[in-house]
Amino acid sequence: MVNFSLEGKTALVTGASRGIGQALAIALATSGAFVICASSRSGGCDETLRKIKNEGGHGTALNADLSDAEAAVKLAEDALAVRGHIDILLNNGGTIFRAPAAEFPFNEWRNVLAVNIDSAFLLCQAIGKKMVERGHGKIINIASMLSYTGGITVPAYTASKHAIAGLTKALANEWGQYNVQVNAIAPGYIRTDNTQALQDDETRSAEICARIPANRWGESEDLAGAAVFLASSASNYVNGHTLAVDGGFLAR
Repeated sequence: MVNFSLEGKTALVTGASRGIGQALAIALATSGAFVICASSRSGGCDETLRKIKNEGGHGTALNADLSDAEAAVKLAEDALAVRGHIDILLNNGGTIFRAPAAEFPFNEWRNVLAVNIDSAFLLCQAIGKKMVERGHGKIINIASMLSYTGGITVPAYTASKHAIAGLTKALANEWGQYNVQVNAIAPGYIRTDNTQALQDDETRSAEICARIPANRWGESEDLAGAAVFLASSASNYVNGHTLAVDGGFLAR
């Protein structure tokens, strides 16, 4: 029997206050993991923890501003201190800013990259080092359809998500020999706060749905199975891979 159970495992999920992060934190918890839910503000994950407990799961919450490198490192330290180790790291925390490339403010560029790629690298580095020492671990980075394409008016987000795909491969190359698997999930067009502007644009939303063979926007819960798979021993020979969960968008 393939083992998808996460019983006895400890996970850290960033950006777990809502949307994709909340759905994946709940998925890991209901599969048996103790989930440390992280968000940018104190109390941000209260609702996520309530839902986890209602499902019979267990977890706790931490908070950190992922745009601050020192705060990201401290988050890793605090998370490792909760139960002495982290078995699963899920880097979901992220942000987006929209503006034409010719007018894109450099401070917004730097903020998007700090949150989306710098913090992911720092958390991977701090927690991955401990996984290497222990001889096992799972790291899941959240990529994007914009890990494959360029998008419009989101140059910083696109750059950060291309970087996430590359970082995933680079770490897999170094850490696979230590039984640490590093993979990514590339969500398709999912109904979240980050895609609200696209959802509200009737023309663009219709264009997006027309390209998706499933003929609908995805829901955060559509990503749950992929996350549990990549977090479990069922994926022990999967490494450096970006798994698109997109309703067939890339196939079109």
